[in-house]
Amino acid sequence: MFLDSTKVFIKSGKGGDGCLSFYRAKCKPRGGPDGGDGGDGGSVIFIGDSNVNTLYQFKYERRLIAKNGLPGKGLNRSGKKGKDLKIRVPCGTVIKDLNSNQIICEILEPDMQVVIADGGIGGRGNQHFATPTNQIPRHFEYGKPGVEFDALLELKMIADVGLLGFPNAGKSSLITAMSNARPKIADYPFTTLTPNLGVVALPSYKTMVLADIPGIIEGASQGKGLGLKYLKHVERTKILLLVIDISIYADLPSQEVYKKIMVEINQFGSSLQKKELFIAANKTDLDPEKNELIKFCDSLPDMKDRIFPISAATKKGIEDLKNSLVRVLYS
Repeated sequence: MFLDSTKVFIKSGKGGDGCLSFYRAKCKPRGGPDGGDGGDGGSVIFIGDSNVNTLYQFKYERRLIAKNGLPGKGLNRSGKKGKDLKIRVPCGTVIKDLNSNQIICEILEPDMQVVIADGGIGGRGNQHFATPTNQIPRHFEYGKPGVEFDALLELKMIADVGLLGFPNAGKSSLITAMSNARPKIADYPFTTLTPNLGVVALPSYKTMVLADIPGIIEGASQGKGLGLKYLKHVERTKILLLVIDISIYADLPSQEVYKKIMVEINQFGSSLQKKELFIAANKTDLDPEKNELIKFCDSLPDMKDRIFPISAATKKGIEDLKNSLVRVLYS
């Protein structure tokens, strides 16, 4: 199950208390102070994992608590450090403080480790407080408390190319034709209810990652339909690929669809309008006379070199589109 937003409680471990102790033995009935230090509390650490693509694990695991440090002991023995809590999360996870709404960190790369909450420092034992004038100190330190707060975890997928289009534009079919992804495909609105990732294998061991974003509707940037829930996933993409149905069976004229999508992109903000933009004029196999395609291209003279007539069903034009995306991506 896909989950891209959840609330959790985070708490690092408390430091162990220092020990109050004096050495006692037959040969030395009045030994000096030998209280050991408490161990530091465990920290909460998030680690990026490219094999994880959902926050679903936190649906039932909402309390992320590291272990406390153990108290010190006599004979100058320090307490054991509390075990760190290491959590593997998808790359693209944003951690926010729920009270201040401030971003604490973003996990962007595989194996990237970020300490979200430092463990409390262990207290010092009484051995540290002996002086020439106080050789039997009864003072020691308590361990420092850990850090605790409510957090919001949000997932913003990291991809090279984000596919945007109205329902039934053929995005799922296109990502299937270009990559190894196998999304659900059917002829009804919002077939895609969760973002899908597809990886395109390229020469020299390079790859291009495509993100199939669920179909937007007019007003998506204001939260209508699936709206804001999924538009955020294109914020980190390098290229936006608009998939537009230019067939004679399309619900709306292609020029009108293009204008509506651009309105949503501009209103959503987050610099989406500044990204590289390509258009996949899809379903050319259903426009045999090419009348719709010609009208669409003529309506966007400044975008002619960025419009690619394709058919995701027959794979016609897919290779030219892929090569153009790769050139921009690796230029």
